[in-house]
Amino acid sequence: MFGASWFYWAVGVAVGLPAGFIILTELHRGLVRRQSNLAGPVNLLRNYLLPLAALLALLVGATQIPVDNTWVRIIATVAGSVVVVLALSLLKSVLFQGAPEGSWRERLPSIFVDITRALLIAVGVALILSNIWGVKVTGLLTALGLGGVVVGLMLQNAVGQVVSGMLLLFEKPFEIGDWLTVAQTRGQVLEVNWRAVHLAKVGGLEIIPNSVLAGTSFTNLSRPEGPHTLLIVTTFLSTDPPDQVCALLTRVASALPQLKEGVEPSTLAIGPATQWAGSATQYSTSVGVKSPPDVFSAKSDFLRWIWYAARREGLHLDGASDDFSIPALVEAAMRDVVAPALRLTEADRESLVPHARMVRYAVGETMQHIGQVPARIAFLTAGSVRLTATDRDGSVVAVSTLYDGSFIGLTALLRQPSFAGAHALEEVTALEFDREDLDEVVARKPVLLQELGRVIDQQRNTVSQAHLRE
Repeated sequence: MFGASWFYWAVGVAVGLPAGFIILTELHRGLVRRQSNLAGPVNLLRNYLLPLAALLALLVGATQIPVDNTWVRIIATVAGSVVVVLALSLLKSVLFQGAPEGSWRERLPSIFVDITRALLIAVGVALILSNIWGVKVTGLLTALGLGGVVVGLMLQNAVGQVVSGMLLLFEKPFEIGDWLTVAQTRGQVLEVNWRAVHLAKVGGLEIIPNSVLAGTSFTNLSRPEGPHTLLIVTTFLSTDPPDQVCALLTRVASALPQLKEGVEPSTLAIGPATQWAGSATQYSTSVGVKSPPDVFSAKSDFLRWIWYAARREGLHLDGASDDFSIPALVEAAMRDVVAPALRLTEADRESLVPHARMVRYAVGETMQHIGQVPARIAFLTAGSVRLTATDRDGSVVAVSTLYDGSFIGLTALLRQPSFAGAHALEEVTALEFDREDLDEVVARKPVLLQELGRVIDQQRNTVSQAHLRE
């Protein structure tokens, strides 16, 4: 018995199969506890490949059944198929599952994954047919080659798109996550497959065939890395002072939240507006934003803010003038808001009405900067304003919210820099005075000056308490 070859095969299966089950089971449990991606392949090896290998060992080694037996070939084919599936599972687990964010494994297009899978399956099928069933693979490959020519002629458009996609991917003019401009389409690359590139854009998903991309020019907005420049053209009347217009446009652009840190906006007068019947000048404002998605929001915020800012400055954006500050609104705001706050007499009100004006601020627009001496005092008549301060680490801290009846810029009367910033939470309407216009009123009322000082100290304490809470 000890001299028979079947004895050692039988003992090997009797001992190795249970031992293999125990080892692979413990390994699988450990991988599951660690949430490893290799738990799936180990489970496949334990449940399918190990029993099939043991069965083949018993049939061929222990019972001495010839390897050309039909049932032996069938079992060997099933085992070979499991090996191919195991190789595909290992490839997916090791290379692609759990890939670090931003790594080449995460950015690898799905078309390369599909090609690798197809090659593994083709090699596995060829080995199974050649080694188990005795098929001459060379003859089969010749037949497949002739058939492939016929199929290629039938599907030349589809094959051309696949080849075009592969050439694009080998050249790597873009990656997953890049922003492209193709003709009139701008979007972010979400997927690259056998047939087309998927671009996510405003309003939906754009599917662009690979052959179209390979045969036309396109712009990769994500390369080179750095600020993405946005050019915004605006038109003002030629009677508006160019230096004042350029300063206003640059100041508004500098307050955009999408602005790239360390990149200063700039504005140039680029010439007369030829499409206008009257006399007008065009200005180009260059804004460096952080990324391509910020281009849309930055342009939207800039155009909204400049509409309000131009009217407050008395400039004529697109030839329009501001007719919002009518006497009736000014007198009503003076009577209902300013007079009670400053304890004005009727004579004081009448003397201040010619110097007051109604202004509006857009949502998100900055009404007061930290550390600057305000040039104007604003009394809120509608809307809400968020007061903010800068923490020790440079972060912006919300202090409080002001509503109609409150005032901003009181430190202008004391020639002191503001200790809090002010940003409009919604469209804000306010009655504004220049600092010099209120100086005479405050000088005649020492009690009022003391009251304003008390209000300033109260706001300063509110800012200090907000810092302590942080």
